[in-house]
Amino acid sequence: MSVKYGILTLLSLKTNHGYELKIELENLLGIKGKINPGQIYTTLDRLTRDQLVSSVGMDDQERKLYKITVEGKKELENWLLESVPYDSTKEDFHFKWSCARKIRFEQEQKMLEQQKVMLMKDVMELTQLKTEFLIQGDENRYLLITGTLLHLEADLNWINQVENRNRT
Repeated sequence: MSVKYGILTLLSLKTNHGYELKIELENLLGIKGKINPGQIYTTLDRLTRDQLVSSVGMDDQERKLYKITVEGKKELENWLLESVPYDSTKEDFHFKWSCARKIRFEQEQKMLEQQKVMLMKDVMELTQLKTEFLIQGDENRYLLITGTLLHLEADLNWINQVENRNRT
């Protein structure tokens, strides 16, 4: 997740101040989003330095307002058009499992079981949220959670395949 591009996305919609950007960015991220306010302001400083956003004064509560520049819009559009590679070797659990296999870790099965328990807990929580978002008519969050659930299902299937191969 890139705070930089999240801020550019939000500023492409309207001029805003740092705290409101934090709140809106957390909403954009959904259930996984908690952002340190310092990260917002540091990113805004860099975006200003790089001329991707500019400060346009203060609001009525003396908060600094920012807007996206033409260069910022171009940067955002270029980023949106970049494909995102899926590289599972960089994912934490897959890397950890590869390390365990490399050293013939005796508790590999326990690792797999614990990971499955955590994934199932996530599946149950997300399924409940998915239902809530469907009822609320929040199409974006509903579809994002649906995608996350599909990834979790794939991870569970992968663990089952590893366990089945270990039994043979």
